[in-house]
Amino acid sequence: MLNLRCRTYTQTPSSMPRSALLHGAIAGLAVLTAACNPGAMTRHAPQTPHDRYARALRDAGLDSTTLGRDWLAASDSALRSPLTVRLPARELGMYVRHEARAVAYRFQLHRGERLRATLRADGLPARVFVDLYEVIADSARGFVHQVSGAPAAAVDSAAAVVELSYEAARDVQLVLRLQPELLRSGRFTLTLQSGPTLTFPVQARGNGAIQSLFGVGREGGRRVHHGIDIFAPRGTPVLAATDGTVRSIEPNELGGNVVWQSDRHRGQTLYYAHLDRHHVVAGQAVRAGDTLGFVGNSGNARTTPPHLHFGIYRRGEGPVDPLHYVRINTAVLPMLALDSADVGRWAVTRRSDVAVRSGVSDSSAVLRRIPRATRVQIVGASARMFRIQLDDGVSGYVSDASISVSQR
Repeated sequence: MLNLRCRTYTQTPSSMPRSALLHGAIAGLAVLTAACNPGAMTRHAPQTPHDRYARALRDAGLDSTTLGRDWLAASDSALRSPLTVRLPARELGMYVRHEARAVAYRFQLHRGERLRATLRADGLPARVFVDLYEVIADSARGFVHQVSGAPAAAVDSAAAVVELSYEAARDVQLVLRLQPELLRSGRFTLTLQSGPTLTFPVQARGNGAIQSLFGVGREGGRRVHHGIDIFAPRGTPVLAATDGTVRSIEPNELGGNVVWQSDRHRGQTLYYAHLDRHHVVAGQAVRAGDTLGFVGNSGNARTTPPHLHFGIYRRGEGPVDPLHYVRINTAVLPMLALDSADVGRWAVTRRSDVAVRSGVSDSSAVLRRIPRATRVQIVGASARMFRIQLDDGVSGYVSDASISVSQR
């Protein structure tokens, strides 16, 4: 019987069938990855559930099996060739026990936005590993793992749902990778959404009330606007955009009646200016949504209609554009317009020169062009596009009109 221990592997008798060895070893990985204490390993030890599982594969010698090698190779291949999506995005996908697959999605977040990724798994009791990476253009590796910003996770399909959240401190390209453990079959639904990290700071107002943006020239170009202006009737409550402490309410010449609020969690200070009057005092702890004061036009805004000047000052940087920190995302998750039962089925191309694309829009890059009557497997569906898998491992999107689905 295979003896699995942390960082060691004991050879089993040569009389044991290879298939039994593989199945037994993989079944033991759950015990191995749970029993290993990462703190007792070296500083080079893996830190994520995916890394620990890969380490367990190697320690058990399963990287010498075809399926084990394929699983490790699929992890890297998915990161090198991610699919492109635009948020919000939703995809229904599948995985099968006899193939080692991984899929990765690349997308953009603006500074000040929060990513919310939700994975719903359905199938045999299994783990699906979820890892988030940041693309680094000048790095030889091309990406770096987000350990502290968005911890990786392994979702147990019995638990059904896992959620990851990540806040972008700068404009960034991200890659999210999904990979199930070996010898499991199932389906998943992944949703990727973005939204502001802060609460909108004027009650009952939205994006349409923002009428002056960051960086716009002021006083004939002698200075620039270090915030955004949100217009509202005089007396409209100005709300704390996050939890924090009121640092100061000392008036100044430009801002008039102002509130400076600390946001220690993010290493920044929020600035609310041109208030008609205050509703807080210095040193007061506030929660997101608490009233700080009321919209007015004090300071140098006396000749303009009442509005809130809202600014963000980051430690070590100074003023930054606050737009995406508070801009409400009104985009709606795309509905699946295809038959979800087709995911997992086989199909053939019904046209010549079918474009297999990296994303779900007609403007996405073409990964491959395939001839009529090419047999493909449908492994995912998103909006009005199917994601297919070719025999050589290439995965991409095709329009539903370009393939005929087998009903068997």
